[in-house]
Amino acid sequence: MHSRETDTILIWDLLVRVFHWALAVFFLLAYSLAGSRLSLHVHVGYTVGLLVLFRIIWGVIGSDSARFANFLVTPQKSLRYLLEMVSGSSVHFLGHNPAGAAMIVALLSCLLATTLSGIALFALEGSGPLANTFVATWPGGLLANVHDLAADICLVLVILHVFGVFISSVFNKENLIKSMITGKKKIRSELS
Repeated sequence: MHSRETDTILIWDLLVRVFHWALAVFFLLAYSLAGSRLSLHVHVGYTVGLLVLFRIIWGVIGSDSARFANFLVTPQKSLRYLLEMVSGSSVHFLGHNPAGAAMIVALLSCLLATTLSGIALFALEGSGPLANTFVATWPGGLLANVHDLAADICLVLVILHVFGVFISSVFNKENLIKSMITGKKKIRSELS
């Protein structure tokens, strides 16, 4: 079976696209500021947290392609999709493919852990929304380790995400980066 591209369709709404690129910029900025400009790192980290919170809310009430209910799958389906893609027999998805869906869950979870542990660390210094709460009694060394590890895992996931976008673009013959800029993907019709 061969596929031929016909028309394009808007898949990613403007809010998803702005969120995606803003998150990329602010995460990399927060990561690069760690250990040097703490005040700026904290403010950029809060921005990352607000972006993640927005995406979670938009994943429940947003457009069809943004809603988690429309693309979340089991880890087995994600793995099966990857194997099918490499073998050349994967199905084309207009929205998130199963591997992309798994990456969204992993990234949002990791970013949430990074943000929350950062807010908890800030509380130890008597600042932020959790200052003067029970969080301020937590062991600082443990929180710092959790925060650093979560941030490092996020960076690895970002690298895997970029690699996955490149590989998926090559194997599926579609420009996913362009799709995340324009919001549009090409509709394919299957030919026997």
